[in-house]
Amino acid sequence: MTSTKEPLLYLCHRIPFPPNKGDKIRSFNILKKLSENFDIHLGCFIDDPFDKQYVEELNKYCRSVYYLDQNKTLAKIKGLQAFITKKPITLPYYFDKCMQQWVNRIISQQNIDKIFVYSSSMAQYCQDRKNAHSSSVNFSALQRVIDFVDVDSDKWRQYADKKTGISKWVFNREHRLLAKVEDEICQQFNHSLFVSPDEAELFRQRQPIEKQSKVHGVLNGVDTNFFDPQAEFSNEALVPSSDFISFTGAMDYWANVDSVLWFVENVWPKILLRRPQAKFVIVGGNPSAEVKGLVKVQGVIVTGRVHDVRPFIAKAKCIVAPLRIARGIQNKVLEAMSLNKPVILTSMAMEGINAPNSENVHIIDEPDNFADCCIEYLSNQQKAEIKNREWILEQFTWQQTLEPLGQYFK
Repeated sequence: MTSTKEPLLYLCHRIPFPPNKGDKIRSFNILKKLSENFDIHLGCFIDDPFDKQYVEELNKYCRSVYYLDQNKTLAKIKGLQAFITKKPITLPYYFDKCMQQWVNRIISQQNIDKIFVYSSSMAQYCQDRKNAHSSSVNFSALQRVIDFVDVDSDKWRQYADKKTGISKWVFNREHRLLAKVEDEICQQFNHSLFVSPDEAELFRQRQPIEKQSKVHGVLNGVDTNFFDPQAEFSNEALVPSSDFISFTGAMDYWANVDSVLWFVENVWPKILLRRPQAKFVIVGGNPSAEVKGLVKVQGVIVTGRVHDVRPFIAKAKCIVAPLRIARGIQNKVLEAMSLNKPVILTSMAMEGINAPNSENVHIIDEPDNFADCCIEYLSNQQKAEIKNREWILEQFTWQQTLEPLGQYFK
């Protein structure tokens, strides 16, 4: 059947389904939105064998799907080539000549003149430069939009600030070289998108005045039908029957790992002194060895991958997001607020969301005060009606936040 939609190439560093973690939630919802007006030809990597079962699901939104299995060990070895080529590690980590050949071929076969790139690591497949793998396509003649999501180079700077020795040098190197690549992409592409006005402004200030108008903030949203306190949740055996607080997120992501380690070391002992029966539930797939080790601490539960995260949020006394390294918008905070739960979070975790500090949204950076606030909820001392969901419905539905997306391809 002949389609009346324009073809569009969508490149993504990780399969955008299922939408069960930060980057995939955003990449999927953008894919879904773009599919309303374009025939999507999706190219992506699969870095978790568990996700392979979902490829067929993407056929609902895509005209074609091309994926490559990514062996993380091999990718890390490839990433080490960066120290020879003077590139950021991210580029060789995500480069595969088969992906480049497919990009060149699909653009030619489908007469594609519009490209959407999700994450800076995938821009290399359609950049203007002398590249043996991309020389058959004049990419500068195509309309290209990139969603950087976060200013990743600045995230590496934050990592470096918390490291010493060789790790500090490596992270600073990645910060410096990746920033250079980001700026180069911005120069070449028609539009550069970021997950919030704050991220966009941080990046915009780095660019020449004549290029600053190409930088835009496009907020994340929440699936408010799924994250609805009135919805029916799955029965999850690991949900505690006693009073508990929760943290949710991908537990192999360094910022999340750092967050829960800090919380268990600096906040949790103060809570246990006054609420010894309380539980702290860390919910998320692929927990690192450090996170798994936290089960030795009284009251700490590490679930690993769960089928349904919602009961761990909805049944908790409150949700914590004590991030000390962050960029962009924390979906975990939006989801908790959509389920109308109280949230206690650091100022870093609130960046980009900018919800007002209220009776049930607490922005706290100091461990003692963080613990006191958690204890109030564990002690059932909630003082005001929770209106967090009401605020989300006004500010952060996907329909609202992605409305501007189409204008970048006009």
